[in-house]
Amino acid sequence: MGTETTELPEDAVGRRVSCGGERATVRFVGPVPPTTGLWLGVEWDNPDRGKHDGSHEGVSYFTCRHPTGGSFVRPVKASFGVDYLAAVRQVYEMDTEDVLSEDVSSSSSKRIKWFIKERSFQSLTSVLLGGREVNGCGADGEIRKTTPNVEWLDLSGTLLSCWEDVSSITEQLVRLEGLQLSSNRLTLPSDCLAHRHAFCSLKVLVLNSSQLTWPQILQSALMWPQVEDLSVEDNDITELQRPQGVLQSLKSLNLSRNPLEQDSVLSISALPRLEKLSLSNTGVSVLRLEDAAPGSQTSVFPALKNLNLDNNNITEWDVVNELDKLPSLVQFSCRGNRLVSSDGNPRTANQMLIAKLGQLVTLNSCEIHHEDRRGAELDYIKMYGEAWLKAGGRSQISAEFSSQHPRYQKLIDKYGAPEEGELKKMEPSTLKNQLLKITFVFPEDAGRKPIEKKLPASMVVQNVKGLLYRLLKVPAADLKLTYSSPKMVGTEFEIDSDLKTLQFYSIEDGDQVLVRWS
Repeated sequence: MGTETTELPEDAVGRRVSCGGERATVRFVGPVPPTTGLWLGVEWDNPDRGKHDGSHEGVSYFTCRHPTGGSFVRPVKASFGVDYLAAVRQVYEMDTEDVLSEDVSSSSSKRIKWFIKERSFQSLTSVLLGGREVNGCGADGEIRKTTPNVEWLDLSGTLLSCWEDVSSITEQLVRLEGLQLSSNRLTLPSDCLAHRHAFCSLKVLVLNSSQLTWPQILQSALMWPQVEDLSVEDNDITELQRPQGVLQSLKSLNLSRNPLEQDSVLSISALPRLEKLSLSNTGVSVLRLEDAAPGSQTSVFPALKNLNLDNNNITEWDVVNELDKLPSLVQFSCRGNRLVSSDGNPRTANQMLIAKLGQLVTLNSCEIHHEDRRGAELDYIKMYGEAWLKAGGRSQISAEFSSQHPRYQKLIDKYGAPEEGELKKMEPSTLKNQLLKITFVFPEDAGRKPIEKKLPASMVVQNVKGLLYRLLKVPAADLKLTYSSPKMVGTEFEIDSDLKTLQFYSIEDGDQVLVRWS
């Protein structure tokens, strides 16, 4: 091994470095016998990049979160980065040669170049330094002079190592309202309140993928008194605690892709101004708002208008009934869960969501039109009309039915009771009703005519390919399927799993399946 050396910062331990394009934190500086020379012990952000846990030949030099997250590297292989203004000049340096006349003297040319560059920096309202090796502010006061009008700053994936480094930059940007700090590893200051002035105008803050816990976020929040939009997606957040004296201005909170303890979600329910909450990919399966009876309004999440519960483990309609208690909920996203209707049709499940959530105006990013709501609510009345009659109907409704269908009586009051001939039986649909008329087309074989078939919605893709093998004599393994709908002309949807059903892909009567093969 070589013994190259380079000048190191005095406070190298704890500093962030870049090695071969990968980010790491210095955990050790010193010799590692029996080799000679100086080594840096680093903990990689990506543990797959490492080789060990900070030990060498039985001696522990530093520790890592991951057993293979550490390495020893020579100082010459590590970059400790550049200051903010150096990075700004690297990114935003303007070519001024074209604006200089050929007869301008050398000294005049230099002055004009400097003037043009400085003026261009001063006009910047957004500075995007994501992925750059920014390590701090540089000379005192220079940022305030050079980029005084910055309102949005991206410092994601930099070499900033602590909140003091961040505040030394932001305190000089008095107009700053938005700050992107994702993919950094920032240590907390000993006194967060001492840095409050550096973020006093900040409204939007993004801290995704930064290995933060909820207690760390609450402690850091002392520095951000005016933050309204906070994203902390993909961190180490598990149990939520109630914010005390912080985050009271928050209007939007993104907690997606954190392994939350779902019973702790209500800890943030008292935030008075919270309008938008994203809990996608958090493992949520249950939500109970026990302060309110079925069909009445809860006092928690008083301002919540927009809720995202995509890609969770929700299987019970009781969760939807609980959400109807939220007094302000108008936008809801629930894709990628396992809520199913009695007939197994995803479209019916969406209709039930609309019918159960009376104030909703947007579902899964799609606007709910008046006719959509009317159709969904009337179908819901018919679907559960027989159960309603058995539960007491026009007389005293059973508590069990009211708990399962808290909006049903309101819908009866709105539209009237269903006639017996309108009632939908809750038994599974017959095979005939489940059959889908599908047209197979062959876009890469112009001479082959389309084939029309009626197939059960429960048929798995593997069996569809078996059918096509018999028709086309093409091995099923070579077939690649997509489908298109007349409702979305020009769009193809991938069919990527042989073990899923046609129903799973929301293939409907009249759709086309496009067949290609290699």
